Parts: sequence; structure tokens; C-alpha cells
Amino acid sequence: MTGIELAIIAFALMLLAIFLRLPIGLAMGLTGFFGIWYMMGRPNVTLSQLKTLSYDTFSSYSLSIVPLFLLMGQFATKSGMSGALFNAASDWLGHRKGGVAMAAVGACAGFGAVCGSSLATASTMGQVALPEMRKRGYSDALSTGVLAAGGTLGILIPPSVILVIYAILTEQNIVKMFIAALVPGILAALGYMLTVAVMVRINPDSATTAERVPYVERFKTLLSIWPVVVIFGLVMGGIAGDWNWSKVGVQALFTPTEGAAVGAVATGLYGVMTGGLTWKGFLDSVLATAQSTAMIFFIVLGAQIFNSFLAFTQAPQMLADWVSAQGYAPLLVLTMMLIAYLIFGCVMDSLSMILLTIPIFYPIIEILDFGLTPEEAGIWFGILALIVVEVGLITPPVGMNLFIINSMARDIPMSATYRGVAPFVLSDLIRVVVLVAFPGITLWLVGVLF
Repeated sequence: MTGIELAIIAFALMLLAIFLRLPIGLAMGLTGFFGIWYMMGRPNVTLSQLKTLSYDTFSSYSLSIVPLFLLMGQFATKSGMSGALFNAASDWLGHRKGGVAMAAVGACAGFGAVCGSSLATASTMGQVALPEMRKRGYSDALSTGVLAAGGTLGILIPPSVILVIYAILTEQNIVKMFIAALVPGILAALGYMLTVAVMVRINPDSATTAERVPYVERFKTLLSIWPVVVIFGLVMGGIAGDWNWSKVGVQALFTPTEGAAVGAVATGLYGVMTGGLTWKGFLDSVLATAQSTAMIFFIVLGAQIFNSFLAFTQAPQMLADWVSAQGYAPLLVLTMMLIAYLIFGCVMDSLSMILLTIPIFYPIIEILDFGLTPEEAGIWFGILALIVVEVGLITPPVGMNLFIINSMARDIPMSATYRGVAPFVLSDLIRVVVLVAFPGITLWLVGVLF
């Protein structure tokens, strides 16, 4: 049996284990363990690997950014930023048809700038915006659909835990990945708002309008979101800004990990000063961060074991060579990869998809000629993969954001949520097509700053 045949069989068995509800990290780890055992004839290699693989993985300085950004998101959730963001956006947009739904999108984008988690963004903003939209007569489909879609902005607008994992896997610059995600993230928010505008014109009964708020009151509520602006500016400006023009290149104020630490401390201090972050809230935040970090690191370790098995089989390189020899058009290969992400997104979470597919897909991307440098191609593909993975969070049957939003209003049928989110999925797909056709949209800001 050739290495690539063995890799295909192992991949199929791993997917079967995942479908049977085995934890994804365990499924990847066991598949890699027994795969290497089969190839080597004994388990000694993997057993000896485990003692160093675990340490090498978890002692990575780059990975320390993950719990810090998770803690920052927990503090942001507890400190009441979500309510201020929604109120400010609602005062500016609520008088328009469907304006409160647009305000929910804007608030999700703002909260995503200090959170970095799609599930946390959907959950937090859902608690704030869903009751308000239902009280104002918005349809169940629009109310739940827009919040499920808006929640996905949490992992697209930096900082993003998924982008950090991708950058580590592909050895990309984390700061450049964050910068590249800014423009697509803004386009996503604008696209969702445009989708709301189209939906309420097609079905006028799905939304209402609110009274116009005087500009004096609007600016008062706008001032209330200064913590989000300051923290986002502090983190992104600190890691991407040029703080010493006398030297060649970008002289950042601190590294991404230091930036995450500064963001977590700043968010926590704001929560303490406003009274939103109590001692119990602090302990709950630390515990939730520890639990999420343990889950992510366990999946990362399982992926590392599986990737070691793939390295033994040489399947990724053999597959890349085969694709190159076939002479397929690069855009065709890229399209097939993105379609695969859409399919996987129906049954898997975003982190697992990235960890499972990047070791296979990325070597192929490296050898394809898109008219970009290898670094540009890596950054561009990372943003495209993130967007398509994000679509998986709002597609049935395992769209996690759909279940989170629907759980907050159990009287709303899941079918209504599915109907409500469908136009936003279409908006995402249109955005993917645009970004594939015009890579410069993604890479422009990186070129300007670097």
C-alpha cells in the first residue's frame, strides 16, 4: 500500500470517527498514532514522539497569544461593551427600515474587534439585540438570521484566534494576517447591512422603523463606545504601527503576544472601573478561558500527531506534485478547496477544519501560480479559507452560531433561523468570489503598511 493510499484510508476513518461524535482532537490523535504504528510496525516512534511533541507544541511562544485573546474576549463580554455598541449603532441606524438589524451587524463588528471569537460574539450580541428586535416587531427569521451571521465577524475582524492558528501552521506573519483581514472584515459587515436592506424591501413586514434620535443624543451614545476604539487602536496600532520612523521597516511597539496581553489588561481594567467585571466575573472569565484554551490545545496536539503521520506518508507533497503534473488551472484547484471547506463546514467547527486541511491544502497552494509571491499567496489563501470557514458557522446542520442564537429564543423554530440566515450565506459567497477575482483587495493594506 502506497503512502497516499494509506493517508486516504486514514483520513476517511478519521472523518467516520468524527461523524460518530468522537472528540475531534482525539480522532486526529488516534488516527495519527495508529497510522504511524502501522507504517513502522510498532508504536515506539509515536510513543517517543509524544514526550517531546507535547512540550514543543505547548511551549510555543506564538501559541501563548491564544489564551490572552480568549481572556480579552471574556473580559469584553463581562464589561458591558456589547450593550454600549448596540445602543450607539441603534441610535444612528434605528430610524431606517431594518435599521436595528443593521445596528446589530455594526455592533457585532465592533465587538469582534475586541473579542476574537465568533461564538462569543454571537452569544453576547444575541443577549443584547435579539430581545430588542423582537420587541420592535422584527420577524423571527430576520432577527435570528442577522445575529447568527453577524457573529461570524468575531473571527474575521482581528484579533482572531483562528488567524493566529493559521499563521502558526503556515509560518506566516501574524501581524500581516491581522492587517489583511481588516478590509474583508469591513466588506463583510457592509455586505450584511446591504443584505438586510434588500431583505426588508422584498418583505416589508419583516422589519419596522424607530423614531429618529436627535444628533445630540447620537453623539452622546457614540462617546460611550470609546473603550472599544481605544483598546482596538492600542492592540492593532501597537503591533502594526511604525513607532520609529528613523529605522527601516515597521518598528512595532510590541509583539502580537504582548499586544494580546495589553488588550486583556486594558479590557479587564475597563470592566473593573465600570463595575461590569466583578470578582466572580473575573474568576468565571479565567475559568472559561482555561477551558477554551485546553480544548483548543488538545485539538492542536491531535492535529500535530496526525500531521506527523502525514509527513511519514509524504501524502501532502505527493498530492501537490500530482496536482502540479495535471496542469489544472490554479483558480480551479482553489475553487475545489473552497467548496471542500463549505462541505466540511456543515459537520465540523472552524478550528478543526483549519487544523485538518491546511497541512494538506497549503503545500498545493505554494506550488500554484496565482501571479503572487509565496507570502502573498499564503496570506490571501488564509483570508479566503477563514471566510469560507466562517460560512460553515451559519450553514446547517451543524452551524454553531445558529444553535447559539436559536437557544436564546426556543419558541422560534429552527427552520425560521435557517430561512433567515440564507441571504447572508449568499452575501458571503458573493464576497468570496470578489476576493478570489481581486486578490489586491485583501493584500492592499498589507502592501501599504509593510
